Amino acid sequence: MSAAEPMQSTEEADLPDTGVIQDDPYVLDPAKVQDPPKGWGPSIKFLGPGMITSAAVVGSGELITATTLGAKVGMMLLWLVFVSTFVKVAVQIELARWSISTGKPGIFGYNQVPPKIFGRSWASYIVILMFIQFMASQGGVVGAAGVAMSMLLPIGGDPFSALSIGIWVWIFIVLAIIIHQINKYELIEKLSTWLVVLVTFLIVLMVFGIQFTEFAWTATDLADGMRFRIAAGSMGIALSMFGLTGVGAGEISGYTFWCVEKGYAAWTGPNDGSDEWVARARGWISVMKKDAWVSWVIYTLSTASFYMLGATVLHKQSLVVEGNELILTISRIFTDTLGAWVGPVFLVFAAVALYKTILANVPGLSRQTAASLAVFGAYDWTNAKSRNKTMRVLMVIMPICWGLLATVVNSPLVLVILGGTLNAIYLMVVAVATVYLSFTQTDKRIKDGHVFMVYLIISGIAIFAVGAIGLHDTLF
Repeated sequence: MSAAEPMQSTEEADLPDTGVIQDDPYVLDPAKVQDPPKGWGPSIKFLGPGMITSAAVVGSGELITATTLGAKVGMMLLWLVFVSTFVKVAVQIELARWSISTGKPGIFGYNQVPPKIFGRSWASYIVILMFIQFMASQGGVVGAAGVAMSMLLPIGGDPFSALSIGIWVWIFIVLAIIIHQINKYELIEKLSTWLVVLVTFLIVLMVFGIQFTEFAWTATDLADGMRFRIAAGSMGIALSMFGLTGVGAGEISGYTFWCVEKGYAAWTGPNDGSDEWVARARGWISVMKKDAWVSWVIYTLSTASFYMLGATVLHKQSLVVEGNELILTISRIFTDTLGAWVGPVFLVFAAVALYKTILANVPGLSRQTAASLAVFGAYDWTNAKSRNKTMRVLMVIMPICWGLLATVVNSPLVLVILGGTLNAIYLMVVAVATVYLSFTQTDKRIKDGHVFMVYLIISGIAIFAVGAIGLHDTLF
């Protein structure tokens, strides 16, 4: 039975065979309606958007920012890893709830937040300016990936030369463009899943591997790291870590696209006010929440692992992470514990971990930019042909812009930290918009109870407070 056929019964056999909507997922047609699975077992094949999100998360924030912060302050801010990832999930879930019930990505929800300026929400103007944030963060990531591969296979002799790094950057950019011109959700999901599993497995293995070296950590170290405190002089990089670890503004916004393209909204169907619609909506939202929490476990485990490696191996040797020597310094985590032979293996691992972020963000950030352009009247989002054409064009233009920035700016760490700070500001907009949509537009019958609403409000306040501090530090 295909996803486009009308619902026949509530039996699990009548669920979509592929676990992915087969035609335009942004059209809420009653003929596409499907009853949701019940329980974890039947829900597994309908998970997936979170793995794409994890692929975007597990990379720049972890390998670069989390490791750098750990190297700077030791175990002291381990607690921030869990807080920064956990706090944002409430906003991620609530915004996805709105998208599933309306069939619209979050970008269109932001445009509903008053006041409006020349017919568009103030939030939409800020969101379209976040193209700069996308440039900075992804330029830093692809630049770091280029450094890793240049160290492994230098072109022209000097691994840190602009020529060698630049060539590798553009190899990555061209490859990303080719892969994503297919523009199929299934490909993005499968590729993301395999890369996330591989990177997470390897980094967790390394955390336990250092227990057999002089840099071994203890239960006392972990307990000390979970005390709520911030080291003097580490606020700037801590803010960047908050912005880049866990789901950032781009990932939260992008998650709504993946939830719709997976089919959660189409299978729920248009809101006809019936009890049947409420039951379907709550069921598919339940699947979405399982998906979101599974991805949270994965990227939090990965983030904590990267942080611990920086806090043990690098911090204990007072190694500073900076400039194009970023990857070289981080590689000391592996070479100082396992020997020089593992250096090339780490470089491949670093390139894969970083490039995975690019592969996930090319389609995700292009979708967000495409939706923002539609908000400002550049084209009709409901026209599938125009929408897909715009996405494909952006999936060429945006990577090229990232590659240009990476080759011009000679410090991936600076770009990533700048992107993280801007991301924290973008998160302010996302938090405000999500809370507004929850209280004014989301059908009350499909919302969770008071405990979750308290969690959402606390999440929004925390995100806004950190963003405000980051904005103040950036301007003053």
